[in-house]
Amino acid sequence: MNLQHLFAGTGDRTVRYALSGAGGGFARTLLAQTPRIGRLAPSVLCDRDVERLRGMLVELGYDAGRLRVCDGPDEVARTVEEGSVALVADGSLLSAAPWDILVEATGSPADGYAMARAALTAGRHVAMVSKEVDSVAGLHLADLARDHGVVYSTADGDQPANLIALVTWAELLGLDIVAIGKSSEYDLVFDPATGTVTQLDTTVPAPELAGLLTLGSDPRATLAARAAAVTALPTGATADYCEMAVVATNTGFRPDTERLHYPVARIAELADVYALREDGGVLHRAGAVDVFSALRLPDEASFAGGVFVVVRTGDPVTWETLRGKGHVVSRDGRYAAVYLPYHLMGVETPVSLLSAVLHGRPSGGTDPRAHAVLAGRARRDLPAGTVLDMGGHHHDVTGVQAVLLRDEDAPADTAPLYLAAHTTLGRDVRAGDLITLGDLADAHPELLRAWTSGRASRTTQHSDPHASR
Repeated sequence: MNLQHLFAGTGDRTVRYALSGAGGGFARTLLAQTPRIGRLAPSVLCDRDVERLRGMLVELGYDAGRLRVCDGPDEVARTVEEGSVALVADGSLLSAAPWDILVEATGSPADGYAMARAALTAGRHVAMVSKEVDSVAGLHLADLARDHGVVYSTADGDQPANLIALVTWAELLGLDIVAIGKSSEYDLVFDPATGTVTQLDTTVPAPELAGLLTLGSDPRATLAARAAAVTALPTGATADYCEMAVVATNTGFRPDTERLHYPVARIAELADVYALREDGGVLHRAGAVDVFSALRLPDEASFAGGVFVVVRTGDPVTWETLRGKGHVVSRDGRYAAVYLPYHLMGVETPVSLLSAVLHGRPSGGTDPRAHAVLAGRARRDLPAGTVLDMGGHHHDVTGVQAVLLRDEDAPADTAPLYLAAHTTLGRDVRAGDLITLGDLADAHPELLRAWTSGRASRTTQHSDPHASR
């Protein structure tokens, strides 16, 4: 559709946003794009390092004279009233000035939840970028938004929102969706000349891949051989599981297996790979959410950050016509893949902000439910007193393997992964065991209440654990 029509007739109102985690990479992409959009403007920006934030804004072309570091609520209010941008280190100062919507991008479960809750209860919209927050408190925050007549939404440009958009588009068209998902963050780039494969800045020998560039007659055997060839490279980033948890909540698609399949696959193979097992694919059941590692040659386009849906094809003539136009259709003609091979981070987020404020519409699901649980299993024996630190680019939790459980497979006392983050174990946990609420000696009380409340109000009963969703 023509998005200009979507916002036509909404007047000349300027949508003003607050932004937490304003010094991060996602935030920068939004701040870089904002000056190009006449009806969007920042009001209050929060980051612990406000001087670094100020320097970044100047680098992006913001008027240094209209950037003011503020230490108190009166100063924040006065700065915004004068038409300048308030920069704050304390999240509690965000509410001191008027704005329409909070973009929460800290990645901190506790801090992000507190800021989102404060915004919603004050009658302000929230666009949630911090999937760590959403995976614990998203259902409760959705309840708060409903109760206060505002929008709680994922943010366009991030993979969860992009995938939700693709899924709802496919559903609107009546397509029979079998699987949905995304690629892992970094492609596997195989160089036939050297027999090596590169993932981001790591290159390892993998000469076996030269003979595995096509699926062959047994796709699952080929996928297993590819996985064996790249065992030196990491798969299964915690962030992937977290993003798919958000998607499950908003769409009802759920994991086929708790560690996800993570097939090493080429784009043109997606329709064959994400077929049901009786048709040669990896899926035990339809309605799956999953992640794959994109395998490509050096001169082929990237899929890193992309999203996909795999559908049953229906009319064979229609889909053979589409195959002839270059679309990805399985070799047996039963499945097809539709995909967007990109995400543009905050460059796309303005669409969510304008939609929430001007139309009261979220970019995410309209009725999020407790379809899956992002949990964690101990990678090794963890003695009482172990601190489950969270850190790194993918916000891993020390000693814990992220898993995504279908709701009926999650015991009632399962601890969500990012509630466990930064807590201390009150008792020993054996390798392979799920982290439970009872294992946590000092779980954040507000986050725990949000998790419990959200699950209680939005639990969905799946009477058949092998149903498609």
